[in-house]
Amino acid sequence: MQLTTLDWALIGAYFALALGVGLWASKQAKTDAAGYFLAGRNMPWWLLGISMVATTFSTDTPNLVTDLVRQQGVAGNWAWWAFLLTGMVTVFVYARLWRRSGVLTDISFYELRYGGKSAAFLRGFRALYLGLVFNVLVMATVSLAAIKLGGILLGWPGWLTLLVTCSITLVYSVLGGLRAVILTDFVQFVLAMVGSVWAAWWILNLPEIGGLDGLLSHPAVTPQLSLLPDLSDADAWIPMLLIPLAVQWWSSYYPGAEPGGGGYIAQRMFSAKDEGHAVGATLLFNVAHYALRPWPWILVALASLVVFPDLDALREAFPHVAEDKVGHDLAYPAMLSLLPPGLLGLVAASLLAAFMSTMSTQLNLGASYLVHDVYGRFIKPDASERERVVAGQLSTGISLLLGAGLGLTLTDAGQAFNLLLLLGAGTGGLFLLRWFWWRISAATEIAAMVISLVVAAYFTWAHDAWGMPALAPWEKLVWGTTITTLGWLISAWVLPSEKPEVLKAFVAQTGVSGPGWGEYAPSTAASGSSVGHGLLQAFLGCVAVYGALMATGSWLYGEWTTGAVLTGLAVCAAAGVLMLHRRAA
Repeated sequence: MQLTTLDWALIGAYFALALGVGLWASKQAKTDAAGYFLAGRNMPWWLLGISMVATTFSTDTPNLVTDLVRQQGVAGNWAWWAFLLTGMVTVFVYARLWRRSGVLTDISFYELRYGGKSAAFLRGFRALYLGLVFNVLVMATVSLAAIKLGGILLGWPGWLTLLVTCSITLVYSVLGGLRAVILTDFVQFVLAMVGSVWAAWWILNLPEIGGLDGLLSHPAVTPQLSLLPDLSDADAWIPMLLIPLAVQWWSSYYPGAEPGGGGYIAQRMFSAKDEGHAVGATLLFNVAHYALRPWPWILVALASLVVFPDLDALREAFPHVAEDKVGHDLAYPAMLSLLPPGLLGLVAASLLAAFMSTMSTQLNLGASYLVHDVYGRFIKPDASERERVVAGQLSTGISLLLGAGLGLTLTDAGQAFNLLLLLGAGTGGLFLLRWFWWRISAATEIAAMVISLVVAAYFTWAHDAWGMPALAPWEKLVWGTTITTLGWLISAWVLPSEKPEVLKAFVAQTGVSGPGWGEYAPSTAASGSSVGHGLLQAFLGCVAVYGALMATGSWLYGEWTTGAVLTGLAVCAAAGVLMLHRRAA
């Protein structure tokens, strides 16, 4: 495989287009902090929703899907499909609350919900942790995927791939802020979707694959096709299905699927024109992320089992790739190397676009934390709007260097995925309940954070080193979740609660209520009904999206009856969501 002049021309054209759109958007950007970090709070739902989808469609996403499919089968994707549950709860319960809060970042929420020095400490610490440590780890993960893509498709060393793509991303992210990020996200999403679908179609029609029928009947593929794990094998269905659906979705703080909303999802909601646009954006994101995008990646992953059945086949085909970078996730870019001239360049550009989209969002989000919640809150509270914007630009550059640099040291997408899950294990329940239970305080969150970090550090570095019984990743997740959850629940009862005036001010600002607020919020029955209404919509939304996701798989597999039933179920559930929405309006 060698890129032709046409391929390079297409890649270069994309780079020019991304830079051009970003520079144009930068001229429209406002120079104040809200304009730079929230695009003026006037973005429409459809553009924000697509931006969320584009951000989650990074270069590492198809690599991770390929890793899961090759090792666990299609059913292995429940490791991330389960996050739809928290996504739908965010849509119908939390999106309006976030938009009403009026905060500039989800970190500044801490001094709205809590009060005193503990709230200030929590805000500053979380800003540094999420803005630097966690954010840099996320960028390193996607940088790793870009390195593998560049090594396979472009023949570039990792440092060169990151130098070129990150330089362009840095220019428009620094100059245009979130507005430039969102507008380039739209272009990048369209290109990424066209590239992934077209690539899957071409690969399926390769002679060695023999079309869809040939793929589905191949002996290396048929054992991997089931949409559900073997329910007769506890070692399969417990970690692959039960743990994600029963524990993982609410317990772990994972980028794009934070329990109750957070991170760049919250940032996009803050940027919406109003509550309705915030809800619409998050709904579009969850539908597109889970029901629209996965199957082109899954089909390519299954085809890779035919062409590259094991890691030795990958090593033999790509001897120039460093040994520590050869994993099952490498199979996706390896399959793309089989594409013809022109299409190869288009797909390479689309995956580079996906990488740049995620990086630009993480850069802007991390900078917003460091500027608004550290610099503007603790270092220079009287900083002018211009000084805040400049600080954000400097933070963007520093974060990029750290994230890309760490990416050069990672080896496997699944490794980073499991670490991200473990880091936040057990804290998700607190993020869900802090909106609806007055007993949760800043001290509760600090306790949860400390316990979670200690537990994650123990299971990551100490457990095996100390000769303790070996634990699978899912067992570590369950133990981490259990210990952390029990710890913060106990602390919520033992540690002092927030002052009444703080709780009343929070209720007045956001309109939250319900039984968990007791005397601090009147009209508990009406609010409780509203929350129940939202949870019902979330349930039906999950049925609709899961139905569409699995119906698509059934149609592709030629299971016509199952496909028709699942399609009907998805349509009925979607109609139920619409009916409930109209009744609420």
